[in-house]
Amino acid sequence: MNTVKIDQLRPTQFTHGLREIHRKIRFYQSLSGHDLDMAIAEKPVPVVLGPAGSRYAIDHHHVATALWHTGVKAMPAVLVADFSALSHSDFWLSMENRRWTYPYDAQSQRKSFSDMPAHIWDLADDEFRSLAASVRDAGGYEKTSVPLEEFRWADLFRTRLPYPRTDEEYAAVERQALKLAKSKLAAGLPGYVGKAA
Repeated sequence: MNTVKIDQLRPTQFTHGLREIHRKIRFYQSLSGHDLDMAIAEKPVPVVLGPAGSRYAIDHHHVATALWHTGVKAMPAVLVADFSALSHSDFWLSMENRRWTYPYDAQSQRKSFSDMPAHIWDLADDEFRSLAASVRDAGGYEKTSVPLEEFRWADLFRTRLPYPRTDEEYAAVERQALKLAKSKLAAGLPGYVGKAA
């Protein structure tokens, strides 16, 4: 698998961060020609084949959604596993056992896999998911290869910080989240860096 049509990608999570997607849209819109091609090539989407040959993205939901909204209809892909011979229930069990899916909504309530949106851009917005990306980009923690790390950070922020409803509130919560990320409360999370020197 070298490329995949973005409208054929199935999500493996219920939420994404719209602020993070908008940042990525602005980034891709600022590029053209070779620079845009290179930026797209840097982020191949890891795909698992599911029942009936459906293509499930196990990472880069934000990248794929931003590219779609930028007008890019296909992106590079890497086949990670072929579970196309499995039943739907065995497929989702295998995905969850490998931590390749996150079946929780923006309130951390578990959802049925049958309710998973059909398209990668149809996910619900979760401000705390955007916050996790903002804090990582600001040096609050380091990116790791741990599956679903951003959701674990988002859940920490969700349990400790108020939900931001405006841009001003988001900026204030972002400052609080950065401090929280470097506190002992976050010590068990992937990418934890502790107090700044």
